[in-house]
Order: sequence, then C-alpha cells, then structure tokens
Amino acid sequence: MRLDTYSVGEYSPGVPFWQQLSWYFFGSPLVESHLLPISSIKVLVLRWFGARIGQGVRIKPGVRVKFPWRLTVGDYVWIGEDAWIDNLAHVTIESHVCISQGVYLCTGNHDWSRPDFQLMIAPILIQESSWIAAKSVIGPGVTVGRGAILALGSVTGRSLEPMTIYAGNPAQSIKKRKITQD
Repeated sequence: MRLDTYSVGEYSPGVPFWQQLSWYFFGSPLVESHLLPISSIKVLVLRWFGARIGQGVRIKPGVRVKFPWRLTVGDYVWIGEDAWIDNLAHVTIESHVCISQGVYLCTGNHDWSRPDFQLMIAPILIQESSWIAAKSVIGPGVTVGRGAILALGSVTGRSLEPMTIYAGNPAQSIKKRKITQD
C-alpha cells in the first residue's frame, strides 16, 4: 500500500467543519469526562450535537462517541465506562441494550487490496435486549440480533443471530439464550 495516496473516497463526516470542531473541543470532553458522572447531562450534550436518544439512558464516564449526529439510542440503554462508539457510519442501539465497559463499536475499515488504502464504512445495528459484554469488539456492517449476547472480550465482524450467545475471536455461537420468568 501507498499511504501517500490514501483516499477516503466519497466519505464525508456529515456536518460542517465548525460543528465538528465544536464537538471535539466542547461536546466530546463533556461526554467523556470522569469528573461529570451525571448521565442526564451527557445525554443532553449528545442530543445538542444531533444524537437521537430515548429515555432512561445511562452513560458512564469515559464513553467516547466519534460523531453524535450518527448515533441513535433507544430507551433504557446502558453504556459502560470507556466504551468507544467509533461511528464514521451510523450506529443504532435499540432499547434495553447493555453496552458494557470497554466495548469498541467500529464502523470503518480500509481496503487493503487497494494501493490508496481507501476507507470503507458500514453501519452497526444492535437490536433490542442484547448485551455486548466488557471489552468486546463489533466491526463494520454488523447487526446484532434481538436478545443476542456477545461474551466477554469477544470479537465479531459478522452479524449475530437473535437470542444466541457468542464467544471468542472470531465469535462463535455457543448456545441459545433462554430467559426465565421469576
């Protein structure tokens, strides 16, 4: 590859440069701050910058969001410490999803077959009632099916079936998820 010929192709951050700078210098530090432990303020800041966020969302300290204008979060979602939503493309997290500590959601990659190492992006969709366990990684274009679990430290670059538990690198199906009633 020739990095001096790097290309983003037709990619655009999606908002004017002044808005990007405002996010980087003001919004992002507030959301990421460990000195500001109040979720409701972090949610408000993300909304100011274009994120669509439902009610009852909990955002822990250290959470990083690349572009809030490309983020949709449903109701009663938990986003754990040091999670990184690297959303060059849109990330949708439906209601009642738990994104645990240190999770990395990555919507971009590079075309290693091209000399210009062109940027490639694809959205991530995490469907309702799913759990992405601590230190897990989800790659571009992945859909996590309703109620699926990606276990501790697992990595997936492919979509996950609903109500199925996955573990490993690369993540493999280990069993069906069953929910018991009290």
